[in-house]
Amino acid sequence: MTVFKAALAATLATVAAVAVQVTSALAAYPDRPITLVVPFAAGGPTDVVARIMGDHMSRTLGQQVVIENVTGAGGTTGATRVKRAAPDGYTVLMGNLGSMSASVAMYGEKLQYDPRTDFEFILNTGGVPMYLVPKKDLPVKDFKEFVTYVKANAAKLNFGSGGVGATSHLTCLFLHSLLGVDVTHVPFKGSGPAMQAVLAGQVDYVCDQSTTVVPQIQGGALRGFAIAAEKRSTLTPDVPTSAEVELPKFIVSGWNALFAPKGTPADIVTKINAAAVASLKDEAVKKKLNDIGVVIPDDAALTPAALGAHVKSEVDKWSPVIKAAGVTGN
Repeated sequence: MTVFKAALAATLATVAAVAVQVTSALAAYPDRPITLVVPFAAGGPTDVVARIMGDHMSRTLGQQVVIENVTGAGGTTGATRVKRAAPDGYTVLMGNLGSMSASVAMYGEKLQYDPRTDFEFILNTGGVPMYLVPKKDLPVKDFKEFVTYVKANAAKLNFGSGGVGATSHLTCLFLHSLLGVDVTHVPFKGSGPAMQAVLAGQVDYVCDQSTTVVPQIQGGALRGFAIAAEKRSTLTPDVPTSAEVELPKFIVSGWNALFAPKGTPADIVTKINAAAVASLKDEAVKKKLNDIGVVIPDDAALTPAALGAHVKSEVDKWSPVIKAAGVTGN
């Protein structure tokens, strides 16, 4: 019995020591730089949002947030890396609609993670509204005429996007599903080249986000036929909403969000969430994000639980669209 009591006492002492170490580690977090993986190229919308927020979060957390661009396979390469990282709060992900929702249907069994279950949710950083913009000489003057024209000429038309699975691609697929048409897809290596193609008249139209489209609308180079949002944007006050053009279901937001590897302690998730929320509340950060069209969520949507529900709803929304279109990842 004495030996048993001694062994039990030693075990309890070990457990207590581990608990103290864990508590101490949580209290000290972060004590070294944090890597924020952006699964897309530098300079793109997700990268820009990550850098704007990461700079402010570095000051809040007291450690540098280092952006690392890990590209490939529609953002799934970077997401897979974060999924496999140690769940200690030092590697996090800035995922988006494509990598963390559309990927489920696009890659199927080849996808090495389930965005609904294989990550800890941190925060939805905000959405970027999507626009429908045609080339300048498309012979239609507004959205109503566009719909009639596309339905009559779908086999002759094409649309450009930033690549298979890009938000710009998915947005047009969604529009086509609502209109009941099938239009040829012309993928480019990023939204920039796709925008240059529609400016040059090489593609008939694009469905792209405000960061790319707004400067062209404001400069008069392109016309905005609709914004896939519930409210008009102050950046383009003359562009009608999807409801105003009588297609209320055409709501698409090119959202970005923060994720951590599954098993990251709740206290660390809370700290990262608080730092991210603080960045979104900062007036300088808000202005930078608003200037590129980012719509910051209200307070109720800035929680891990809200992001989890959002990811699930986006998977449910996009899976049937992607499967019906027969789109698959590489």
